[in-house]
Amino acid sequence: MPNPSPGYSITVRVTAPVGAGTTSTLAGAVASVKGAMTALDVVESHPDHMVIDVTCDASDVEHAEQIASAIADVPGVVVGKVSDRTFLLHLGGKLEVVPKVPLKHRDDLSRAYTPGVARVCTAIAENPEDVRRLTIKRNTVAVVTDGSAVLGLGNIGAAASIPVMEGKAALFKQFADVDAWPVCLDTQDTDAIVEIVRALAPVYGGINLEDISAPRCFEIEARLREMLDIPVFHDDQHGTAIVVLAALTNALRVVEKSLDTVKIVVSGVGAAGHAIIRLLVAQGATNIVACGRNGILSPDDTSDSFRSWIANNTNPEARSGSLRDALVGADVFIGVSAPDILTGSDIETMAERSVVFALANPVPEVDPVAAGRHAAVVATGRSDFPNQINNVLAFPGVFRGLLDAHAVEITDDMLIAAARAISDSVSPSELNPTYIVPSVFDAAVAPAVAAAVRGVAGAGREDDV
Repeated sequence: MPNPSPGYSITVRVTAPVGAGTTSTLAGAVASVKGAMTALDVVESHPDHMVIDVTCDASDVEHAEQIASAIADVPGVVVGKVSDRTFLLHLGGKLEVVPKVPLKHRDDLSRAYTPGVARVCTAIAENPEDVRRLTIKRNTVAVVTDGSAVLGLGNIGAAASIPVMEGKAALFKQFADVDAWPVCLDTQDTDAIVEIVRALAPVYGGINLEDISAPRCFEIEARLREMLDIPVFHDDQHGTAIVVLAALTNALRVVEKSLDTVKIVVSGVGAAGHAIIRLLVAQGATNIVACGRNGILSPDDTSDSFRSWIANNTNPEARSGSLRDALVGADVFIGVSAPDILTGSDIETMAERSVVFALANPVPEVDPVAAGRHAAVVATGRSDFPNQINNVLAFPGVFRGLLDAHAVEITDDMLIAAARAISDSVSPSELNPTYIVPSVFDAAVAPAVAAAVRGVAGAGREDDV
């Protein structure tokens, strides 16, 4: 059973008899089914009974139900409402619009709206470049999805994707003070998505493409980059690639190996795999073997130009076979593919002091504990294991830097600079096999990434009127 997680936190309201052992009995019931109790609050107290909220973490929905049942089985206890705290957090959504200017009297309205606003509109019409300094465009990003590849849930559609995009927008604001907004499109037609984003682009300073399935995501990104004068960033590709490069840089420091000499096996040749390989090649990796569902990728089994690029820029020894075959003697494994496709025995066939990044979420390609018996460094996409490879280390700071610099495009040099800023956020004294990337709550990371991106993109311009 996976470890209990705040993502499956519940609060069970119970009525229990008064007694010195009541709270310990409730705690014992939770522990008996391996729940993790995080709070026990007395809501009401009466001469003969108490109303108590028991809050605990579970490992999944079924485990949460087991916890509630175990509490209900305590003699004298009556279970009332069982609240899923994740759903409670989402009630009414996670975002709101808050005006930045006071609107308290007629003078305020006259400047913020009519008649004063007309002068500002005219100024922008006469000088379109003023839109960045006189509107929200200077600090606003559209988080665009069609709901076709949401997290590990697949093609769940636009409406069901909204909670994820709201969360993404909240992260933008929390970590980099970027105002982002979900734009969830009820179409999965490539031409329609491109045209919709083109048409709404004037209000935004950047476009963050999110959870759009491959290979359509490649075409959408390429076409939008060609036609828009604002940066277009596909986080599933570029955000993942940045953090992987940062983490691998530090992992190789730990094992004392060099990127230009190690053999790297990448499992997964979709959006994330393609971007990771491109960035590793740009940074100097020379021996990458890419594996898809049918094993090692070769030019003969490619189905589109993106897979062709991978095939033509990897596998220098022209090897063939399965993923397991590719792993033999490899220094690094990077998985962005599917759960439970490898075992600890497969990791054992890798080179001494190997590095394993098993990033499929929520279930990695190989059990991290099993991998850790053989690999020197293990990373996952999960928060309950060391070395979480989390895109929040990258995208807030990247967009902060892009917006500040008034950038119109994103280059490999910017991505590499962002990765270097993340890796350098871990000092030599902190670096060890279980700490190769900084915490997502390290307040210094986003400013460092933003400064690195600005340094490549340009210093930007003064925005004061």
